[in-house]
Amino acid sequence: MTDDAEALPGNASDARPVRLAPLAGTPDRGPTLADLSEGQVLARLFPRLPAAADQLVGPGDDAAVLRAPDGRYVVTTDMMVHGPDFRLAWSRPHDIGWKAAATNLSDIAAMGASPTALVVAIAAPPATPVTVLEGIADGLRDCCAALAPGCGVVGGDLSASDTLTLAVTAFGDLGGRAPVLRSGARPGEMVAVAGELGPAGQGLALLFRLAVGPDGEPDARLADALRQMHPDLVAAQLAPVPPVALGPVAALAGATAMLDLSDGLAIDAGRIARASGVGIDFDGASLGERPELALGGGEDHGLLATFPEHASLPDGFRRIGTVIAQPGEVRVDGVIHDQAGWDPYRGWDGAAG
Repeated sequence: MTDDAEALPGNASDARPVRLAPLAGTPDRGPTLADLSEGQVLARLFPRLPAAADQLVGPGDDAAVLRAPDGRYVVTTDMMVHGPDFRLAWSRPHDIGWKAAATNLSDIAAMGASPTALVVAIAAPPATPVTVLEGIADGLRDCCAALAPGCGVVGGDLSASDTLTLAVTAFGDLGGRAPVLRSGARPGEMVAVAGELGPAGQGLALLFRLAVGPDGEPDARLADALRQMHPDLVAAQLAPVPPVALGPVAALAGATAMLDLSDGLAIDAGRIARASGVGIDFDGASLGERPELALGGGEDHGLLATFPEHASLPDGFRRIGTVIAQPGEVRVDGVIHDQAGWDPYRGWDGAAG
C-alpha cells in the first residue's frame, strides 16, 4: 500500500481517506474519477471500446440491442476484484482489461460458441486516475480484436467503490449447433486439451516469490523486472491468451464435453467427471515436466474437452487422457488424484497490493 491518502468526494464531514496501491504502468496520473463527471469519463472511454459486429444499438441508451442469428444466446459472467483476482502493483491497467475479456471469452468458447458482445461494469475508488480506466478499456478492445474479432463492448456501468472491481457479461452465438456441455463425456472417450498447462500458475508463483518487497507488499518495480526475465510466464498469469477460436472448432469436430480451465486441471476435470457421471484418467507424461502445476495451478484458460474414441482431434488439441467408468474420479496414471485447485473462498489470503 502507498502512503498517499486521498479523500472521497462529498461532504467534508463524510470524507475519509482511500489508500491506493501503486499502479503498475501509470506514471502520468492525470485527472482522477473524482475530478470528472460520469459522463466525462464515459466520453473518454467509449471511443476506446470496440463495437460488436451484431450490434444494432450500442452504448448510450438504457440497453444495447444485438442481432441473434442463431435465435439463441450463450451468456456468461465473471468478476475480477482487486485482491483475490489481481494486484495493482503487478497488473497494468491494460492487463486487467485484457484478462477481464479473455476469461469471459474463454467461457463462451467452452460452450462451442463464438463470442459476440461484452457488457462491462466497473466500480473504482474516486481517487483512481482516469488513465487507469482508459488502460482497462484499451485492454478490453485489444483482447477482443486478437481473440474474438467482431466481438465488442456494447454497454455497462460505472460506480464508486473502495475496491476496484470489474464485472463482465459475455454473449455468444452457437451458429446453429447444440451447445457443448460438461455432461456429455462417456467412458472410453479421449480427453484432450487446447492451450498450455501450468504457465499461469508458474507465473503467479514467481510473482509471489520475486515481486514482493521487504514489507511483504507486491512491488511494481520488481514485477517489471520479472516481466523482463520471464515474459511468457508473467504474461500467462496477467494477460492470458486462451484458444477462443478453437471452441467452435471442437464443437464441429464432435466434442462431447468441454470447459474452460480456470481453476486448475484436476478440479476442472472433476467438474466434467461429476456432471457426466464418469471418471477421468490423465496420462502423467502428457502433463509436462511439472505436472503439479498443470493439475493445480489454475488460470491457464485452455479448453479441456472429450472426444469420441476414434475421432480425429482438431488442430490445436492434444490427447492427455481417457474417460473411465468410475464416477467423479480424477486419476493420474491410474492413481486417484486430489481434486484441488483455486477456490476464491479458500485461496485468497486477504491481501490486496
